[in-house]
Amino acid sequence: MRLLRAIEFMSLDGVVQSPGHPEEDTEGGFRHGGWQREYVDDVLGAAAADGMPATDAYLFGRKTYEAMAAYWPTVSDADPYARHLNATPKYVASKTLRTVGWTGAAIIDGDVPEAVAELKRRDGGNLAVLGSASLVRTLLAHDLVDELFLTILPIVIGSGKRLFGETDGPAKLSLVASKPTSTGGVMLTYRPV
Repeated sequence: MRLLRAIEFMSLDGVVQSPGHPEEDTEGGFRHGGWQREYVDDVLGAAAADGMPATDAYLFGRKTYEAMAAYWPTVSDADPYARHLNATPKYVASKTLRTVGWTGAAIIDGDVPEAVAELKRRDGGNLAVLGSASLVRTLLAHDLVDELFLTILPIVIGSGKRLFGETDGPAKLSLVASKPTSTGGVMLTYRPV
């Protein structure tokens, strides 16, 4: 069975909304987009590079997919991240998209947890979810996340979407790895208990 890994940038107060750039997700009047950019360092870059060879498919929610699809296909394959993202299959959970234009992308039809469970049963490497907090919450609620890779950054944003909201009960996690970044953040890997 494939391992499903959810990868998130998170502020100290739990915000995951729009870490990459100001226009990424302005829903709810969010004005702090791009907050993680000043904290990107070689440690984070090495962690991303280390995870790529084991990942042979990505899962995205619609908003994250649209942001990624608008950028990565325009980046030269000389960039190792672009080369990997552009060549790797991508599955998009969306009730509103009818078509996807990024090479290797496909829309998940029907029941998302059921479709993701089927993807996990297939042979292959890891499935990675980048961002896509709503999708990750759905996958967590259906016990489909095998690993949470959280990069907690030293910034308090005060408002915005959070990864963890109301749940039906406690969800216990086990810390399996931790590593500080050079910019004051910490990368944490958790697995459900």
